[in-house]
Amino acid sequence: MSTVRVVVDASSGLAPWRQVQDQIIRLISRGALAPGTRLPPIRQLAGDLGLASGTIARAYRELEAAGWVRTARARGTVVAETAERSDPAALLRAAAAEFVSAAKEIGADEETAVSVVRKAYGSP
Repeated sequence: MSTVRVVVDASSGLAPWRQVQDQIIRLISRGALAPGTRLPPIRQLAGDLGLASGTIARAYRELEAAGWVRTARARGTVVAETAERSDPAALLRAAAAEFVSAAKEIGADEETAVSVVRKAYGSP
């Protein structure tokens, strides 16, 4: 089983299950989790992150519904063969959550953070 490195930031404003889902999608999209890679069991990942098992179960259900993973009793939850595609919206949500967390840590307000993003895009 490959090591899945997921971090949940309780202050990000994004639901923990969504943070887990988005980070796993990003790992798959970047090739860090190849098709066929087994994800940690729900209880193990929940324990590692200090979350309820139901939170991880929801993330896994959402990933499965979107076609990123598949679950089989004998093998557990594995990255789906068809999961090589990227999901730009999921990748952006994960990046935005990280950005918001960093902005809050340095004391930036929402207006300033949005302004910085607009400037990065070249918008006034």
